[in-house]
This record gives sequence, structure tokens and C-alpha cells, in this order.
Amino acid sequence: MTPDQYCQQKAAASGSSFYYSFLFLPAEKRRAITAFYAFCREVDDVADEASDAGVARTKLAWWRTEVADLMAGHPTHPVTRALAPFVAPMGIDAGRLNEIIDGMEMDLAHHRYADFDSLRLYCHRVAGVVGQISAGIFGYRHAQTLEYAELLGLAFQLTNIIRDVGEDARRGRVYLPADELARHGLTAEDILACKGGEAFRAMMDEQATRAEATYAAAFAKLHPEDRRDQRAGLIMAAIYRTLLAEIRRDGFPVLQARVSLTPIRKLWIAWKTWIGIGG
Repeated sequence: MTPDQYCQQKAAASGSSFYYSFLFLPAEKRRAITAFYAFCREVDDVADEASDAGVARTKLAWWRTEVADLMAGHPTHPVTRALAPFVAPMGIDAGRLNEIIDGMEMDLAHHRYADFDSLRLYCHRVAGVVGQISAGIFGYRHAQTLEYAELLGLAFQLTNIIRDVGEDARRGRVYLPADELARHGLTAEDILACKGGEAFRAMMDEQATRAEATYAAAFAKLHPEDRRDQRAGLIMAAIYRTLLAEIRRDGFPVLQARVSLTPIRKLWIAWKTWIGIGG
């Protein structure tokens, strides 16, 4: 199996909405973003699947070494070998890759967030930075497009948090800010116990409103001249906003089940968005 095939398999197996946005890209950009996405999946899996935090930290430390080796021109892992040809031409730097690893390390130590400011730092590391690197792969001419990409990544992560409340609770994690839970008469323990009801739905409606406002703020930052190059990100946004709208419409049934769109629906949204922007 070649490094590119490994990354393709990793991306396809994830079932993520992101995969559908890659399908319409030119071949080289598709190879680059697939390799980068596979990198993100590899380090995320370390945090999600390791039962021993010490082992997970050791594995993430190995990935930091591998990032250094990538920048030095001698990567060893299939993911970094696939990513190597795109490091210089697409501005992929060690600082941002290590920030993503910083975010995964936060998952090993922080299972609660006191307020939105502390949650936002986590979202920046695991999603905002991903957005910035992705924007570089897709191509842009205006610096403010990086601000768009950061905000779009934040919006995606806020949507993920809403979608995954129940799944995260079963892992002992609560990503809803404690001060906002308290304002609704809830605690982290209520979330861990999957306690629903009107207070929970009001809390989640507030989170959904924040996510939608973040999508709007992101779109306002996207320079019109970069819109065509950033179509893949806009496809992701269309899929994620559709998912968020469905979760909200159904009253946030996220404590018991993980809500998702069917693959054919994601593909339809992806194609419609690509054509609508000028595919």
C-alpha cells in the first residue's frame, strides 16, 4: 500500500463529512488535503482510543518527533510521507501541526471547561488551526481568508460538540462551558448522566445559536476573490449547517444517539454546493 492509498483509506473509513468535500478537488489538492486529514485522524485517534494517558502522551510525543522529521525531509510514517511533497508549496508548517497535537493533549488532561474562553482555546487548536492549514492547501490570495478559515473551524467544532454530547459524556468528557450549564440550572454531572429535559434543550439551543453566529462571522471574512478556491470548505459548511439545523429541529436528541446525515445526502449537498459556487 502506498502512502497515498493509506491516507485515502484512513479518510474514507472515518465516514466524516469532510471526506465528501475532497471529492471535487483537483488531484494534487485532493492528495494534499487527504494526507493532512489523515494526519489529523491519526493524532485524534491517539487521544480518543488510548486507555492510558501516559501511553497516549508518549505516542503524541512520537508524532512531534515525526513532524520534525517531516520538516527535515525524512518522514517515516505513511501519513507524513504522503504530506511531504506539499509542505513547502502549500505553506504547511511545524508550528501549526504541533498546535493540533497540543489540542489532542488537552483531551488527556481537560474533561471540563469553566467558560467559553477556555473552550475556545481548545477549539482553536483542534479545529481553527486545521481550518488555517486547509485554507492554505485550497489556495487563497487575501490574508483575511485565514480569519475566515479559523472561524469556520471553530464553527465546525461547536457543531461537533453539539452533535457528540452523549458520545462524549460516555467517555467522561463534557465540552459545554460550566458557567453556561449553571445558568440553565445544570451541572457537568447532569450531562454525564444524560439528563435531558427543557433546561438541556434551552442550553443546547444557546450553543446552536453561537455556532450559527460563528458560521456567519466566518462567511463575512471570506474575500469574494477567494471564494472559488475555498469551495471545499464551503461544502463542509453546507453539510455541517444542514446537520445542525436537523439536530435543532428535532429538539437536540443528542444524549442518546449520534445524529448524522446519510452518505448519499452528504454527496448531494456537496455536489449542489460545488456547482452553486461555480464548479
